[in-house]
Amino acid sequence: MTSSNDKISGNQSRIEEFILMGFTNFSLKLQLFLFFFFLLIYVFTLLGNLAIISVATLDSLLQTPMYYFLRNLSFLEICYVTVTLPKLLQTFVAKRKTISFYGCCTQMYCFFTLGVTECFLLAVMAYDRYVAICNPLRYFSVMNKKTCLHLAAISWVSGNLISLGQTVSIFSLPYCGPNLINHFFCDIPPLLKLACTDVSANKIAVSVTGFLVLPLPFALVLYSYGRIIAAILHISTNMGRRKVFSTCASHFVSVTLFFGTGAFTYVRVKTSDSPDNDKLLSLLYSVVTPLLNPLIYSLRNQEVKGGLRKLLRRNVEINET
Repeated sequence: MTSSNDKISGNQSRIEEFILMGFTNFSLKLQLFLFFFFLLIYVFTLLGNLAIISVATLDSLLQTPMYYFLRNLSFLEICYVTVTLPKLLQTFVAKRKTISFYGCCTQMYCFFTLGVTECFLLAVMAYDRYVAICNPLRYFSVMNKKTCLHLAAISWVSGNLISLGQTVSIFSLPYCGPNLINHFFCDIPPLLKLACTDVSANKIAVSVTGFLVLPLPFALVLYSYGRIIAAILHISTNMGRRKVFSTCASHFVSVTLFFGTGAFTYVRVKTSDSPDNDKLLSLLYSVVTPLLNPLIYSLRNQEVKGGLRKLLRRNVEINET
């Protein structure tokens, strides 16, 4: 354990770095396999979301509110996996699995900023689909450029402010040892276990914050999709109903996965739960969801596929000239 010489109280000294245990309880062969497995996930997540950003930016037919929010989501997912996965990969192959105190603080702040922002952004995207399907004639007047900009800005600013409050609260606690974080990134539940003081108030604050930023946006998602389903039932053709329902169902599965695992982790913060279960849940919303979102939201979309083909064709023509 590495500690500073600056005294906090009595004989307790402040920790200068933490050790991320990750999945070090696995065999070396399994850890090596997981290293390449998560490396592939990281690469595919980056490429998939970069493809969405490129196509939605360069294709003039995709300059609509839906794709504006998709660009935001794809950029967010790139940042999301970059905050956690490189450090996870390091724990598989590096002898030193440490992260500095302030590095841990920065990682937590970035991770929760992106997580909270995604909660609000997914709710905004569900509302966008509700307006598009239930009020198509008023869609572009309701979801105009100014409104889209404000909704995206509110999502990002809210994420930053809420994350800042939680990060300051958690890292104002005294940490005097041990410094082993039984997780693959600096998350709230394992850090609360390391604080050498009573954390009851912090756990209540985390649960209250989790309730505000998870169930409430999810309720808006449920309302939006409920209205969408009601509108789908009024579509006269079976093919039309099937097409809209298929798209909305896949979106809803992704949203439920993100909100469900996040709520289970942060709305209840119990130190008696299995750390391995917490790590698996964290993998679902921090790794799996960013990987699936390009497939669910865009790469299954015919407009995006058409835009991607045009972009590739344009690059081929440029290379040939």
